[in-house]
Amino acid sequence: MSLKTINTMTVKSFILGLFVLLFSAQSFAYSYAAAGKEPLIEGREALLKALSENDYNAVQTAYDSMQKEFVYFNEHHGLAVDKQMQTAITNKDQQGVTTALITTIKAEVMRRLNGAEQNINDYQVAKVLVVKSKLFIDLLAADLTADNRQQADIAIRGALASIGNPGVFGVGQKPADVTRYIEYRTSLQAALQFTLPDAPTK
Repeated sequence: MSLKTINTMTVKSFILGLFVLLFSAQSFAYSYAAAGKEPLIEGREALLKALSENDYNAVQTAYDSMQKEFVYFNEHHGLAVDKQMQTAITNKDQQGVTTALITTIKAEVMRRLNGAEQNINDYQVAKVLVVKSKLFIDLLAADLTADNRQQADIAIRGALASIGNPGVFGVGQKPADVTRYIEYRTSLQAALQFTLPDAPTK
């Protein structure tokens, strides 16, 4: 095999490896905006069932299936819900487990809504993020007062309307209104009584 052939293969391998790396990073960053399974939603059901049966081995298994979601908020926002959850499971602290779960769901709502704001000029991405945040809000219904549930419902509907609409072939097109969007997102934060901490500076 000639040196030229080896060099060509090396370059191709490098480019392929770089592409895979970039694609993987992009997939990780935007997976929360894609259609598909939601580990936190699926894991929550299994965790609550195990918790009701006082089966902490099953609680641990359920948590393991969605641990990455908890770790994300620690690594990117300094919200130590992963440590709180693991400590609560180890101590068989039912209230601690529930609190860590609720906090993480609220964080997930705000994560999606923050992402929608950042992508507000990309209607499809923003829409998916807002709609997905509604799925997580629904999980919190039992933990909110009636007034806060109503406020959250109005806020999420307003946020969805605020991202605009591309229309059909331009007909019925409505531009995004980022100012109104932020107002509704802030109202939702108040309803959930939760603000996602800013990413920690390094």
